[in-house]
Amino acid sequence: MIKNGFLLALFALICTGLVAAVNQQTFDKIKQQEQQELMRVLQQLIPDEIHDNELTAQCTLLLNKEALGTDSPMPAYIATHAGKPVAIAMEAIAPDGYSGNIKLIVGINIQGEVLGVRTLSHQETPGLGDKIELRKSNWVTQFVGKVLGSEDDKQWLVKKDGGDFDQFTGATITPRAYVKAVKNAVWYFSTNQAQIFSQPLNCEANHD
Repeated sequence: MIKNGFLLALFALICTGLVAAVNQQTFDKIKQQEQQELMRVLQQLIPDEIHDNELTAQCTLLLNKEALGTDSPMPAYIATHAGKPVAIAMEAIAPDGYSGNIKLIVGINIQGEVLGVRTLSHQETPGLGDKIELRKSNWVTQFVGKVLGSEDDKQWLVKKDGGDFDQFTGATITPRAYVKAVKNAVWYFSTNQAQIFSQPLNCEANHD
């Protein structure tokens, strides 16, 4: 019995070690893929010709629930040219999507003009709300070139509410939440540029 118990314990220890090793390798691979996808998205939002720095290295954490839709700090990637900020890509949450949180990222230049928007993750209904994905629809491209005139700019609403943005047939909640989240992020950046650009670059230490 002692021998069998020892063999069983040894087998369990080996299996645990193998599972831990596989999990570690998988985790590293997933993180690498996530980083590659982030770099790809950032390149889409902030063209290489307007900045000369590595965006992922110039990252700061922003904390503002009202503007960014979450209690958690959200990363923002600062684009600079010759050492001066020229644009930013800010992650934010639309907390009131039809099926829950929608995570997105907004590129904005220092003039407050939207350079682009991309959806990072969501749980919206396939065939309806998932049109916020660029691979499903070009809906997110209508943000490009938009400028927010004021905090209550009526143009920053879906057309059903009197604004400029298209909604989806049979799905108004998703685009309404998305437009609101982008608007909040743009307004926050426009009114807090100096503070954002003066923050420490602290994403590696505080954000996974």
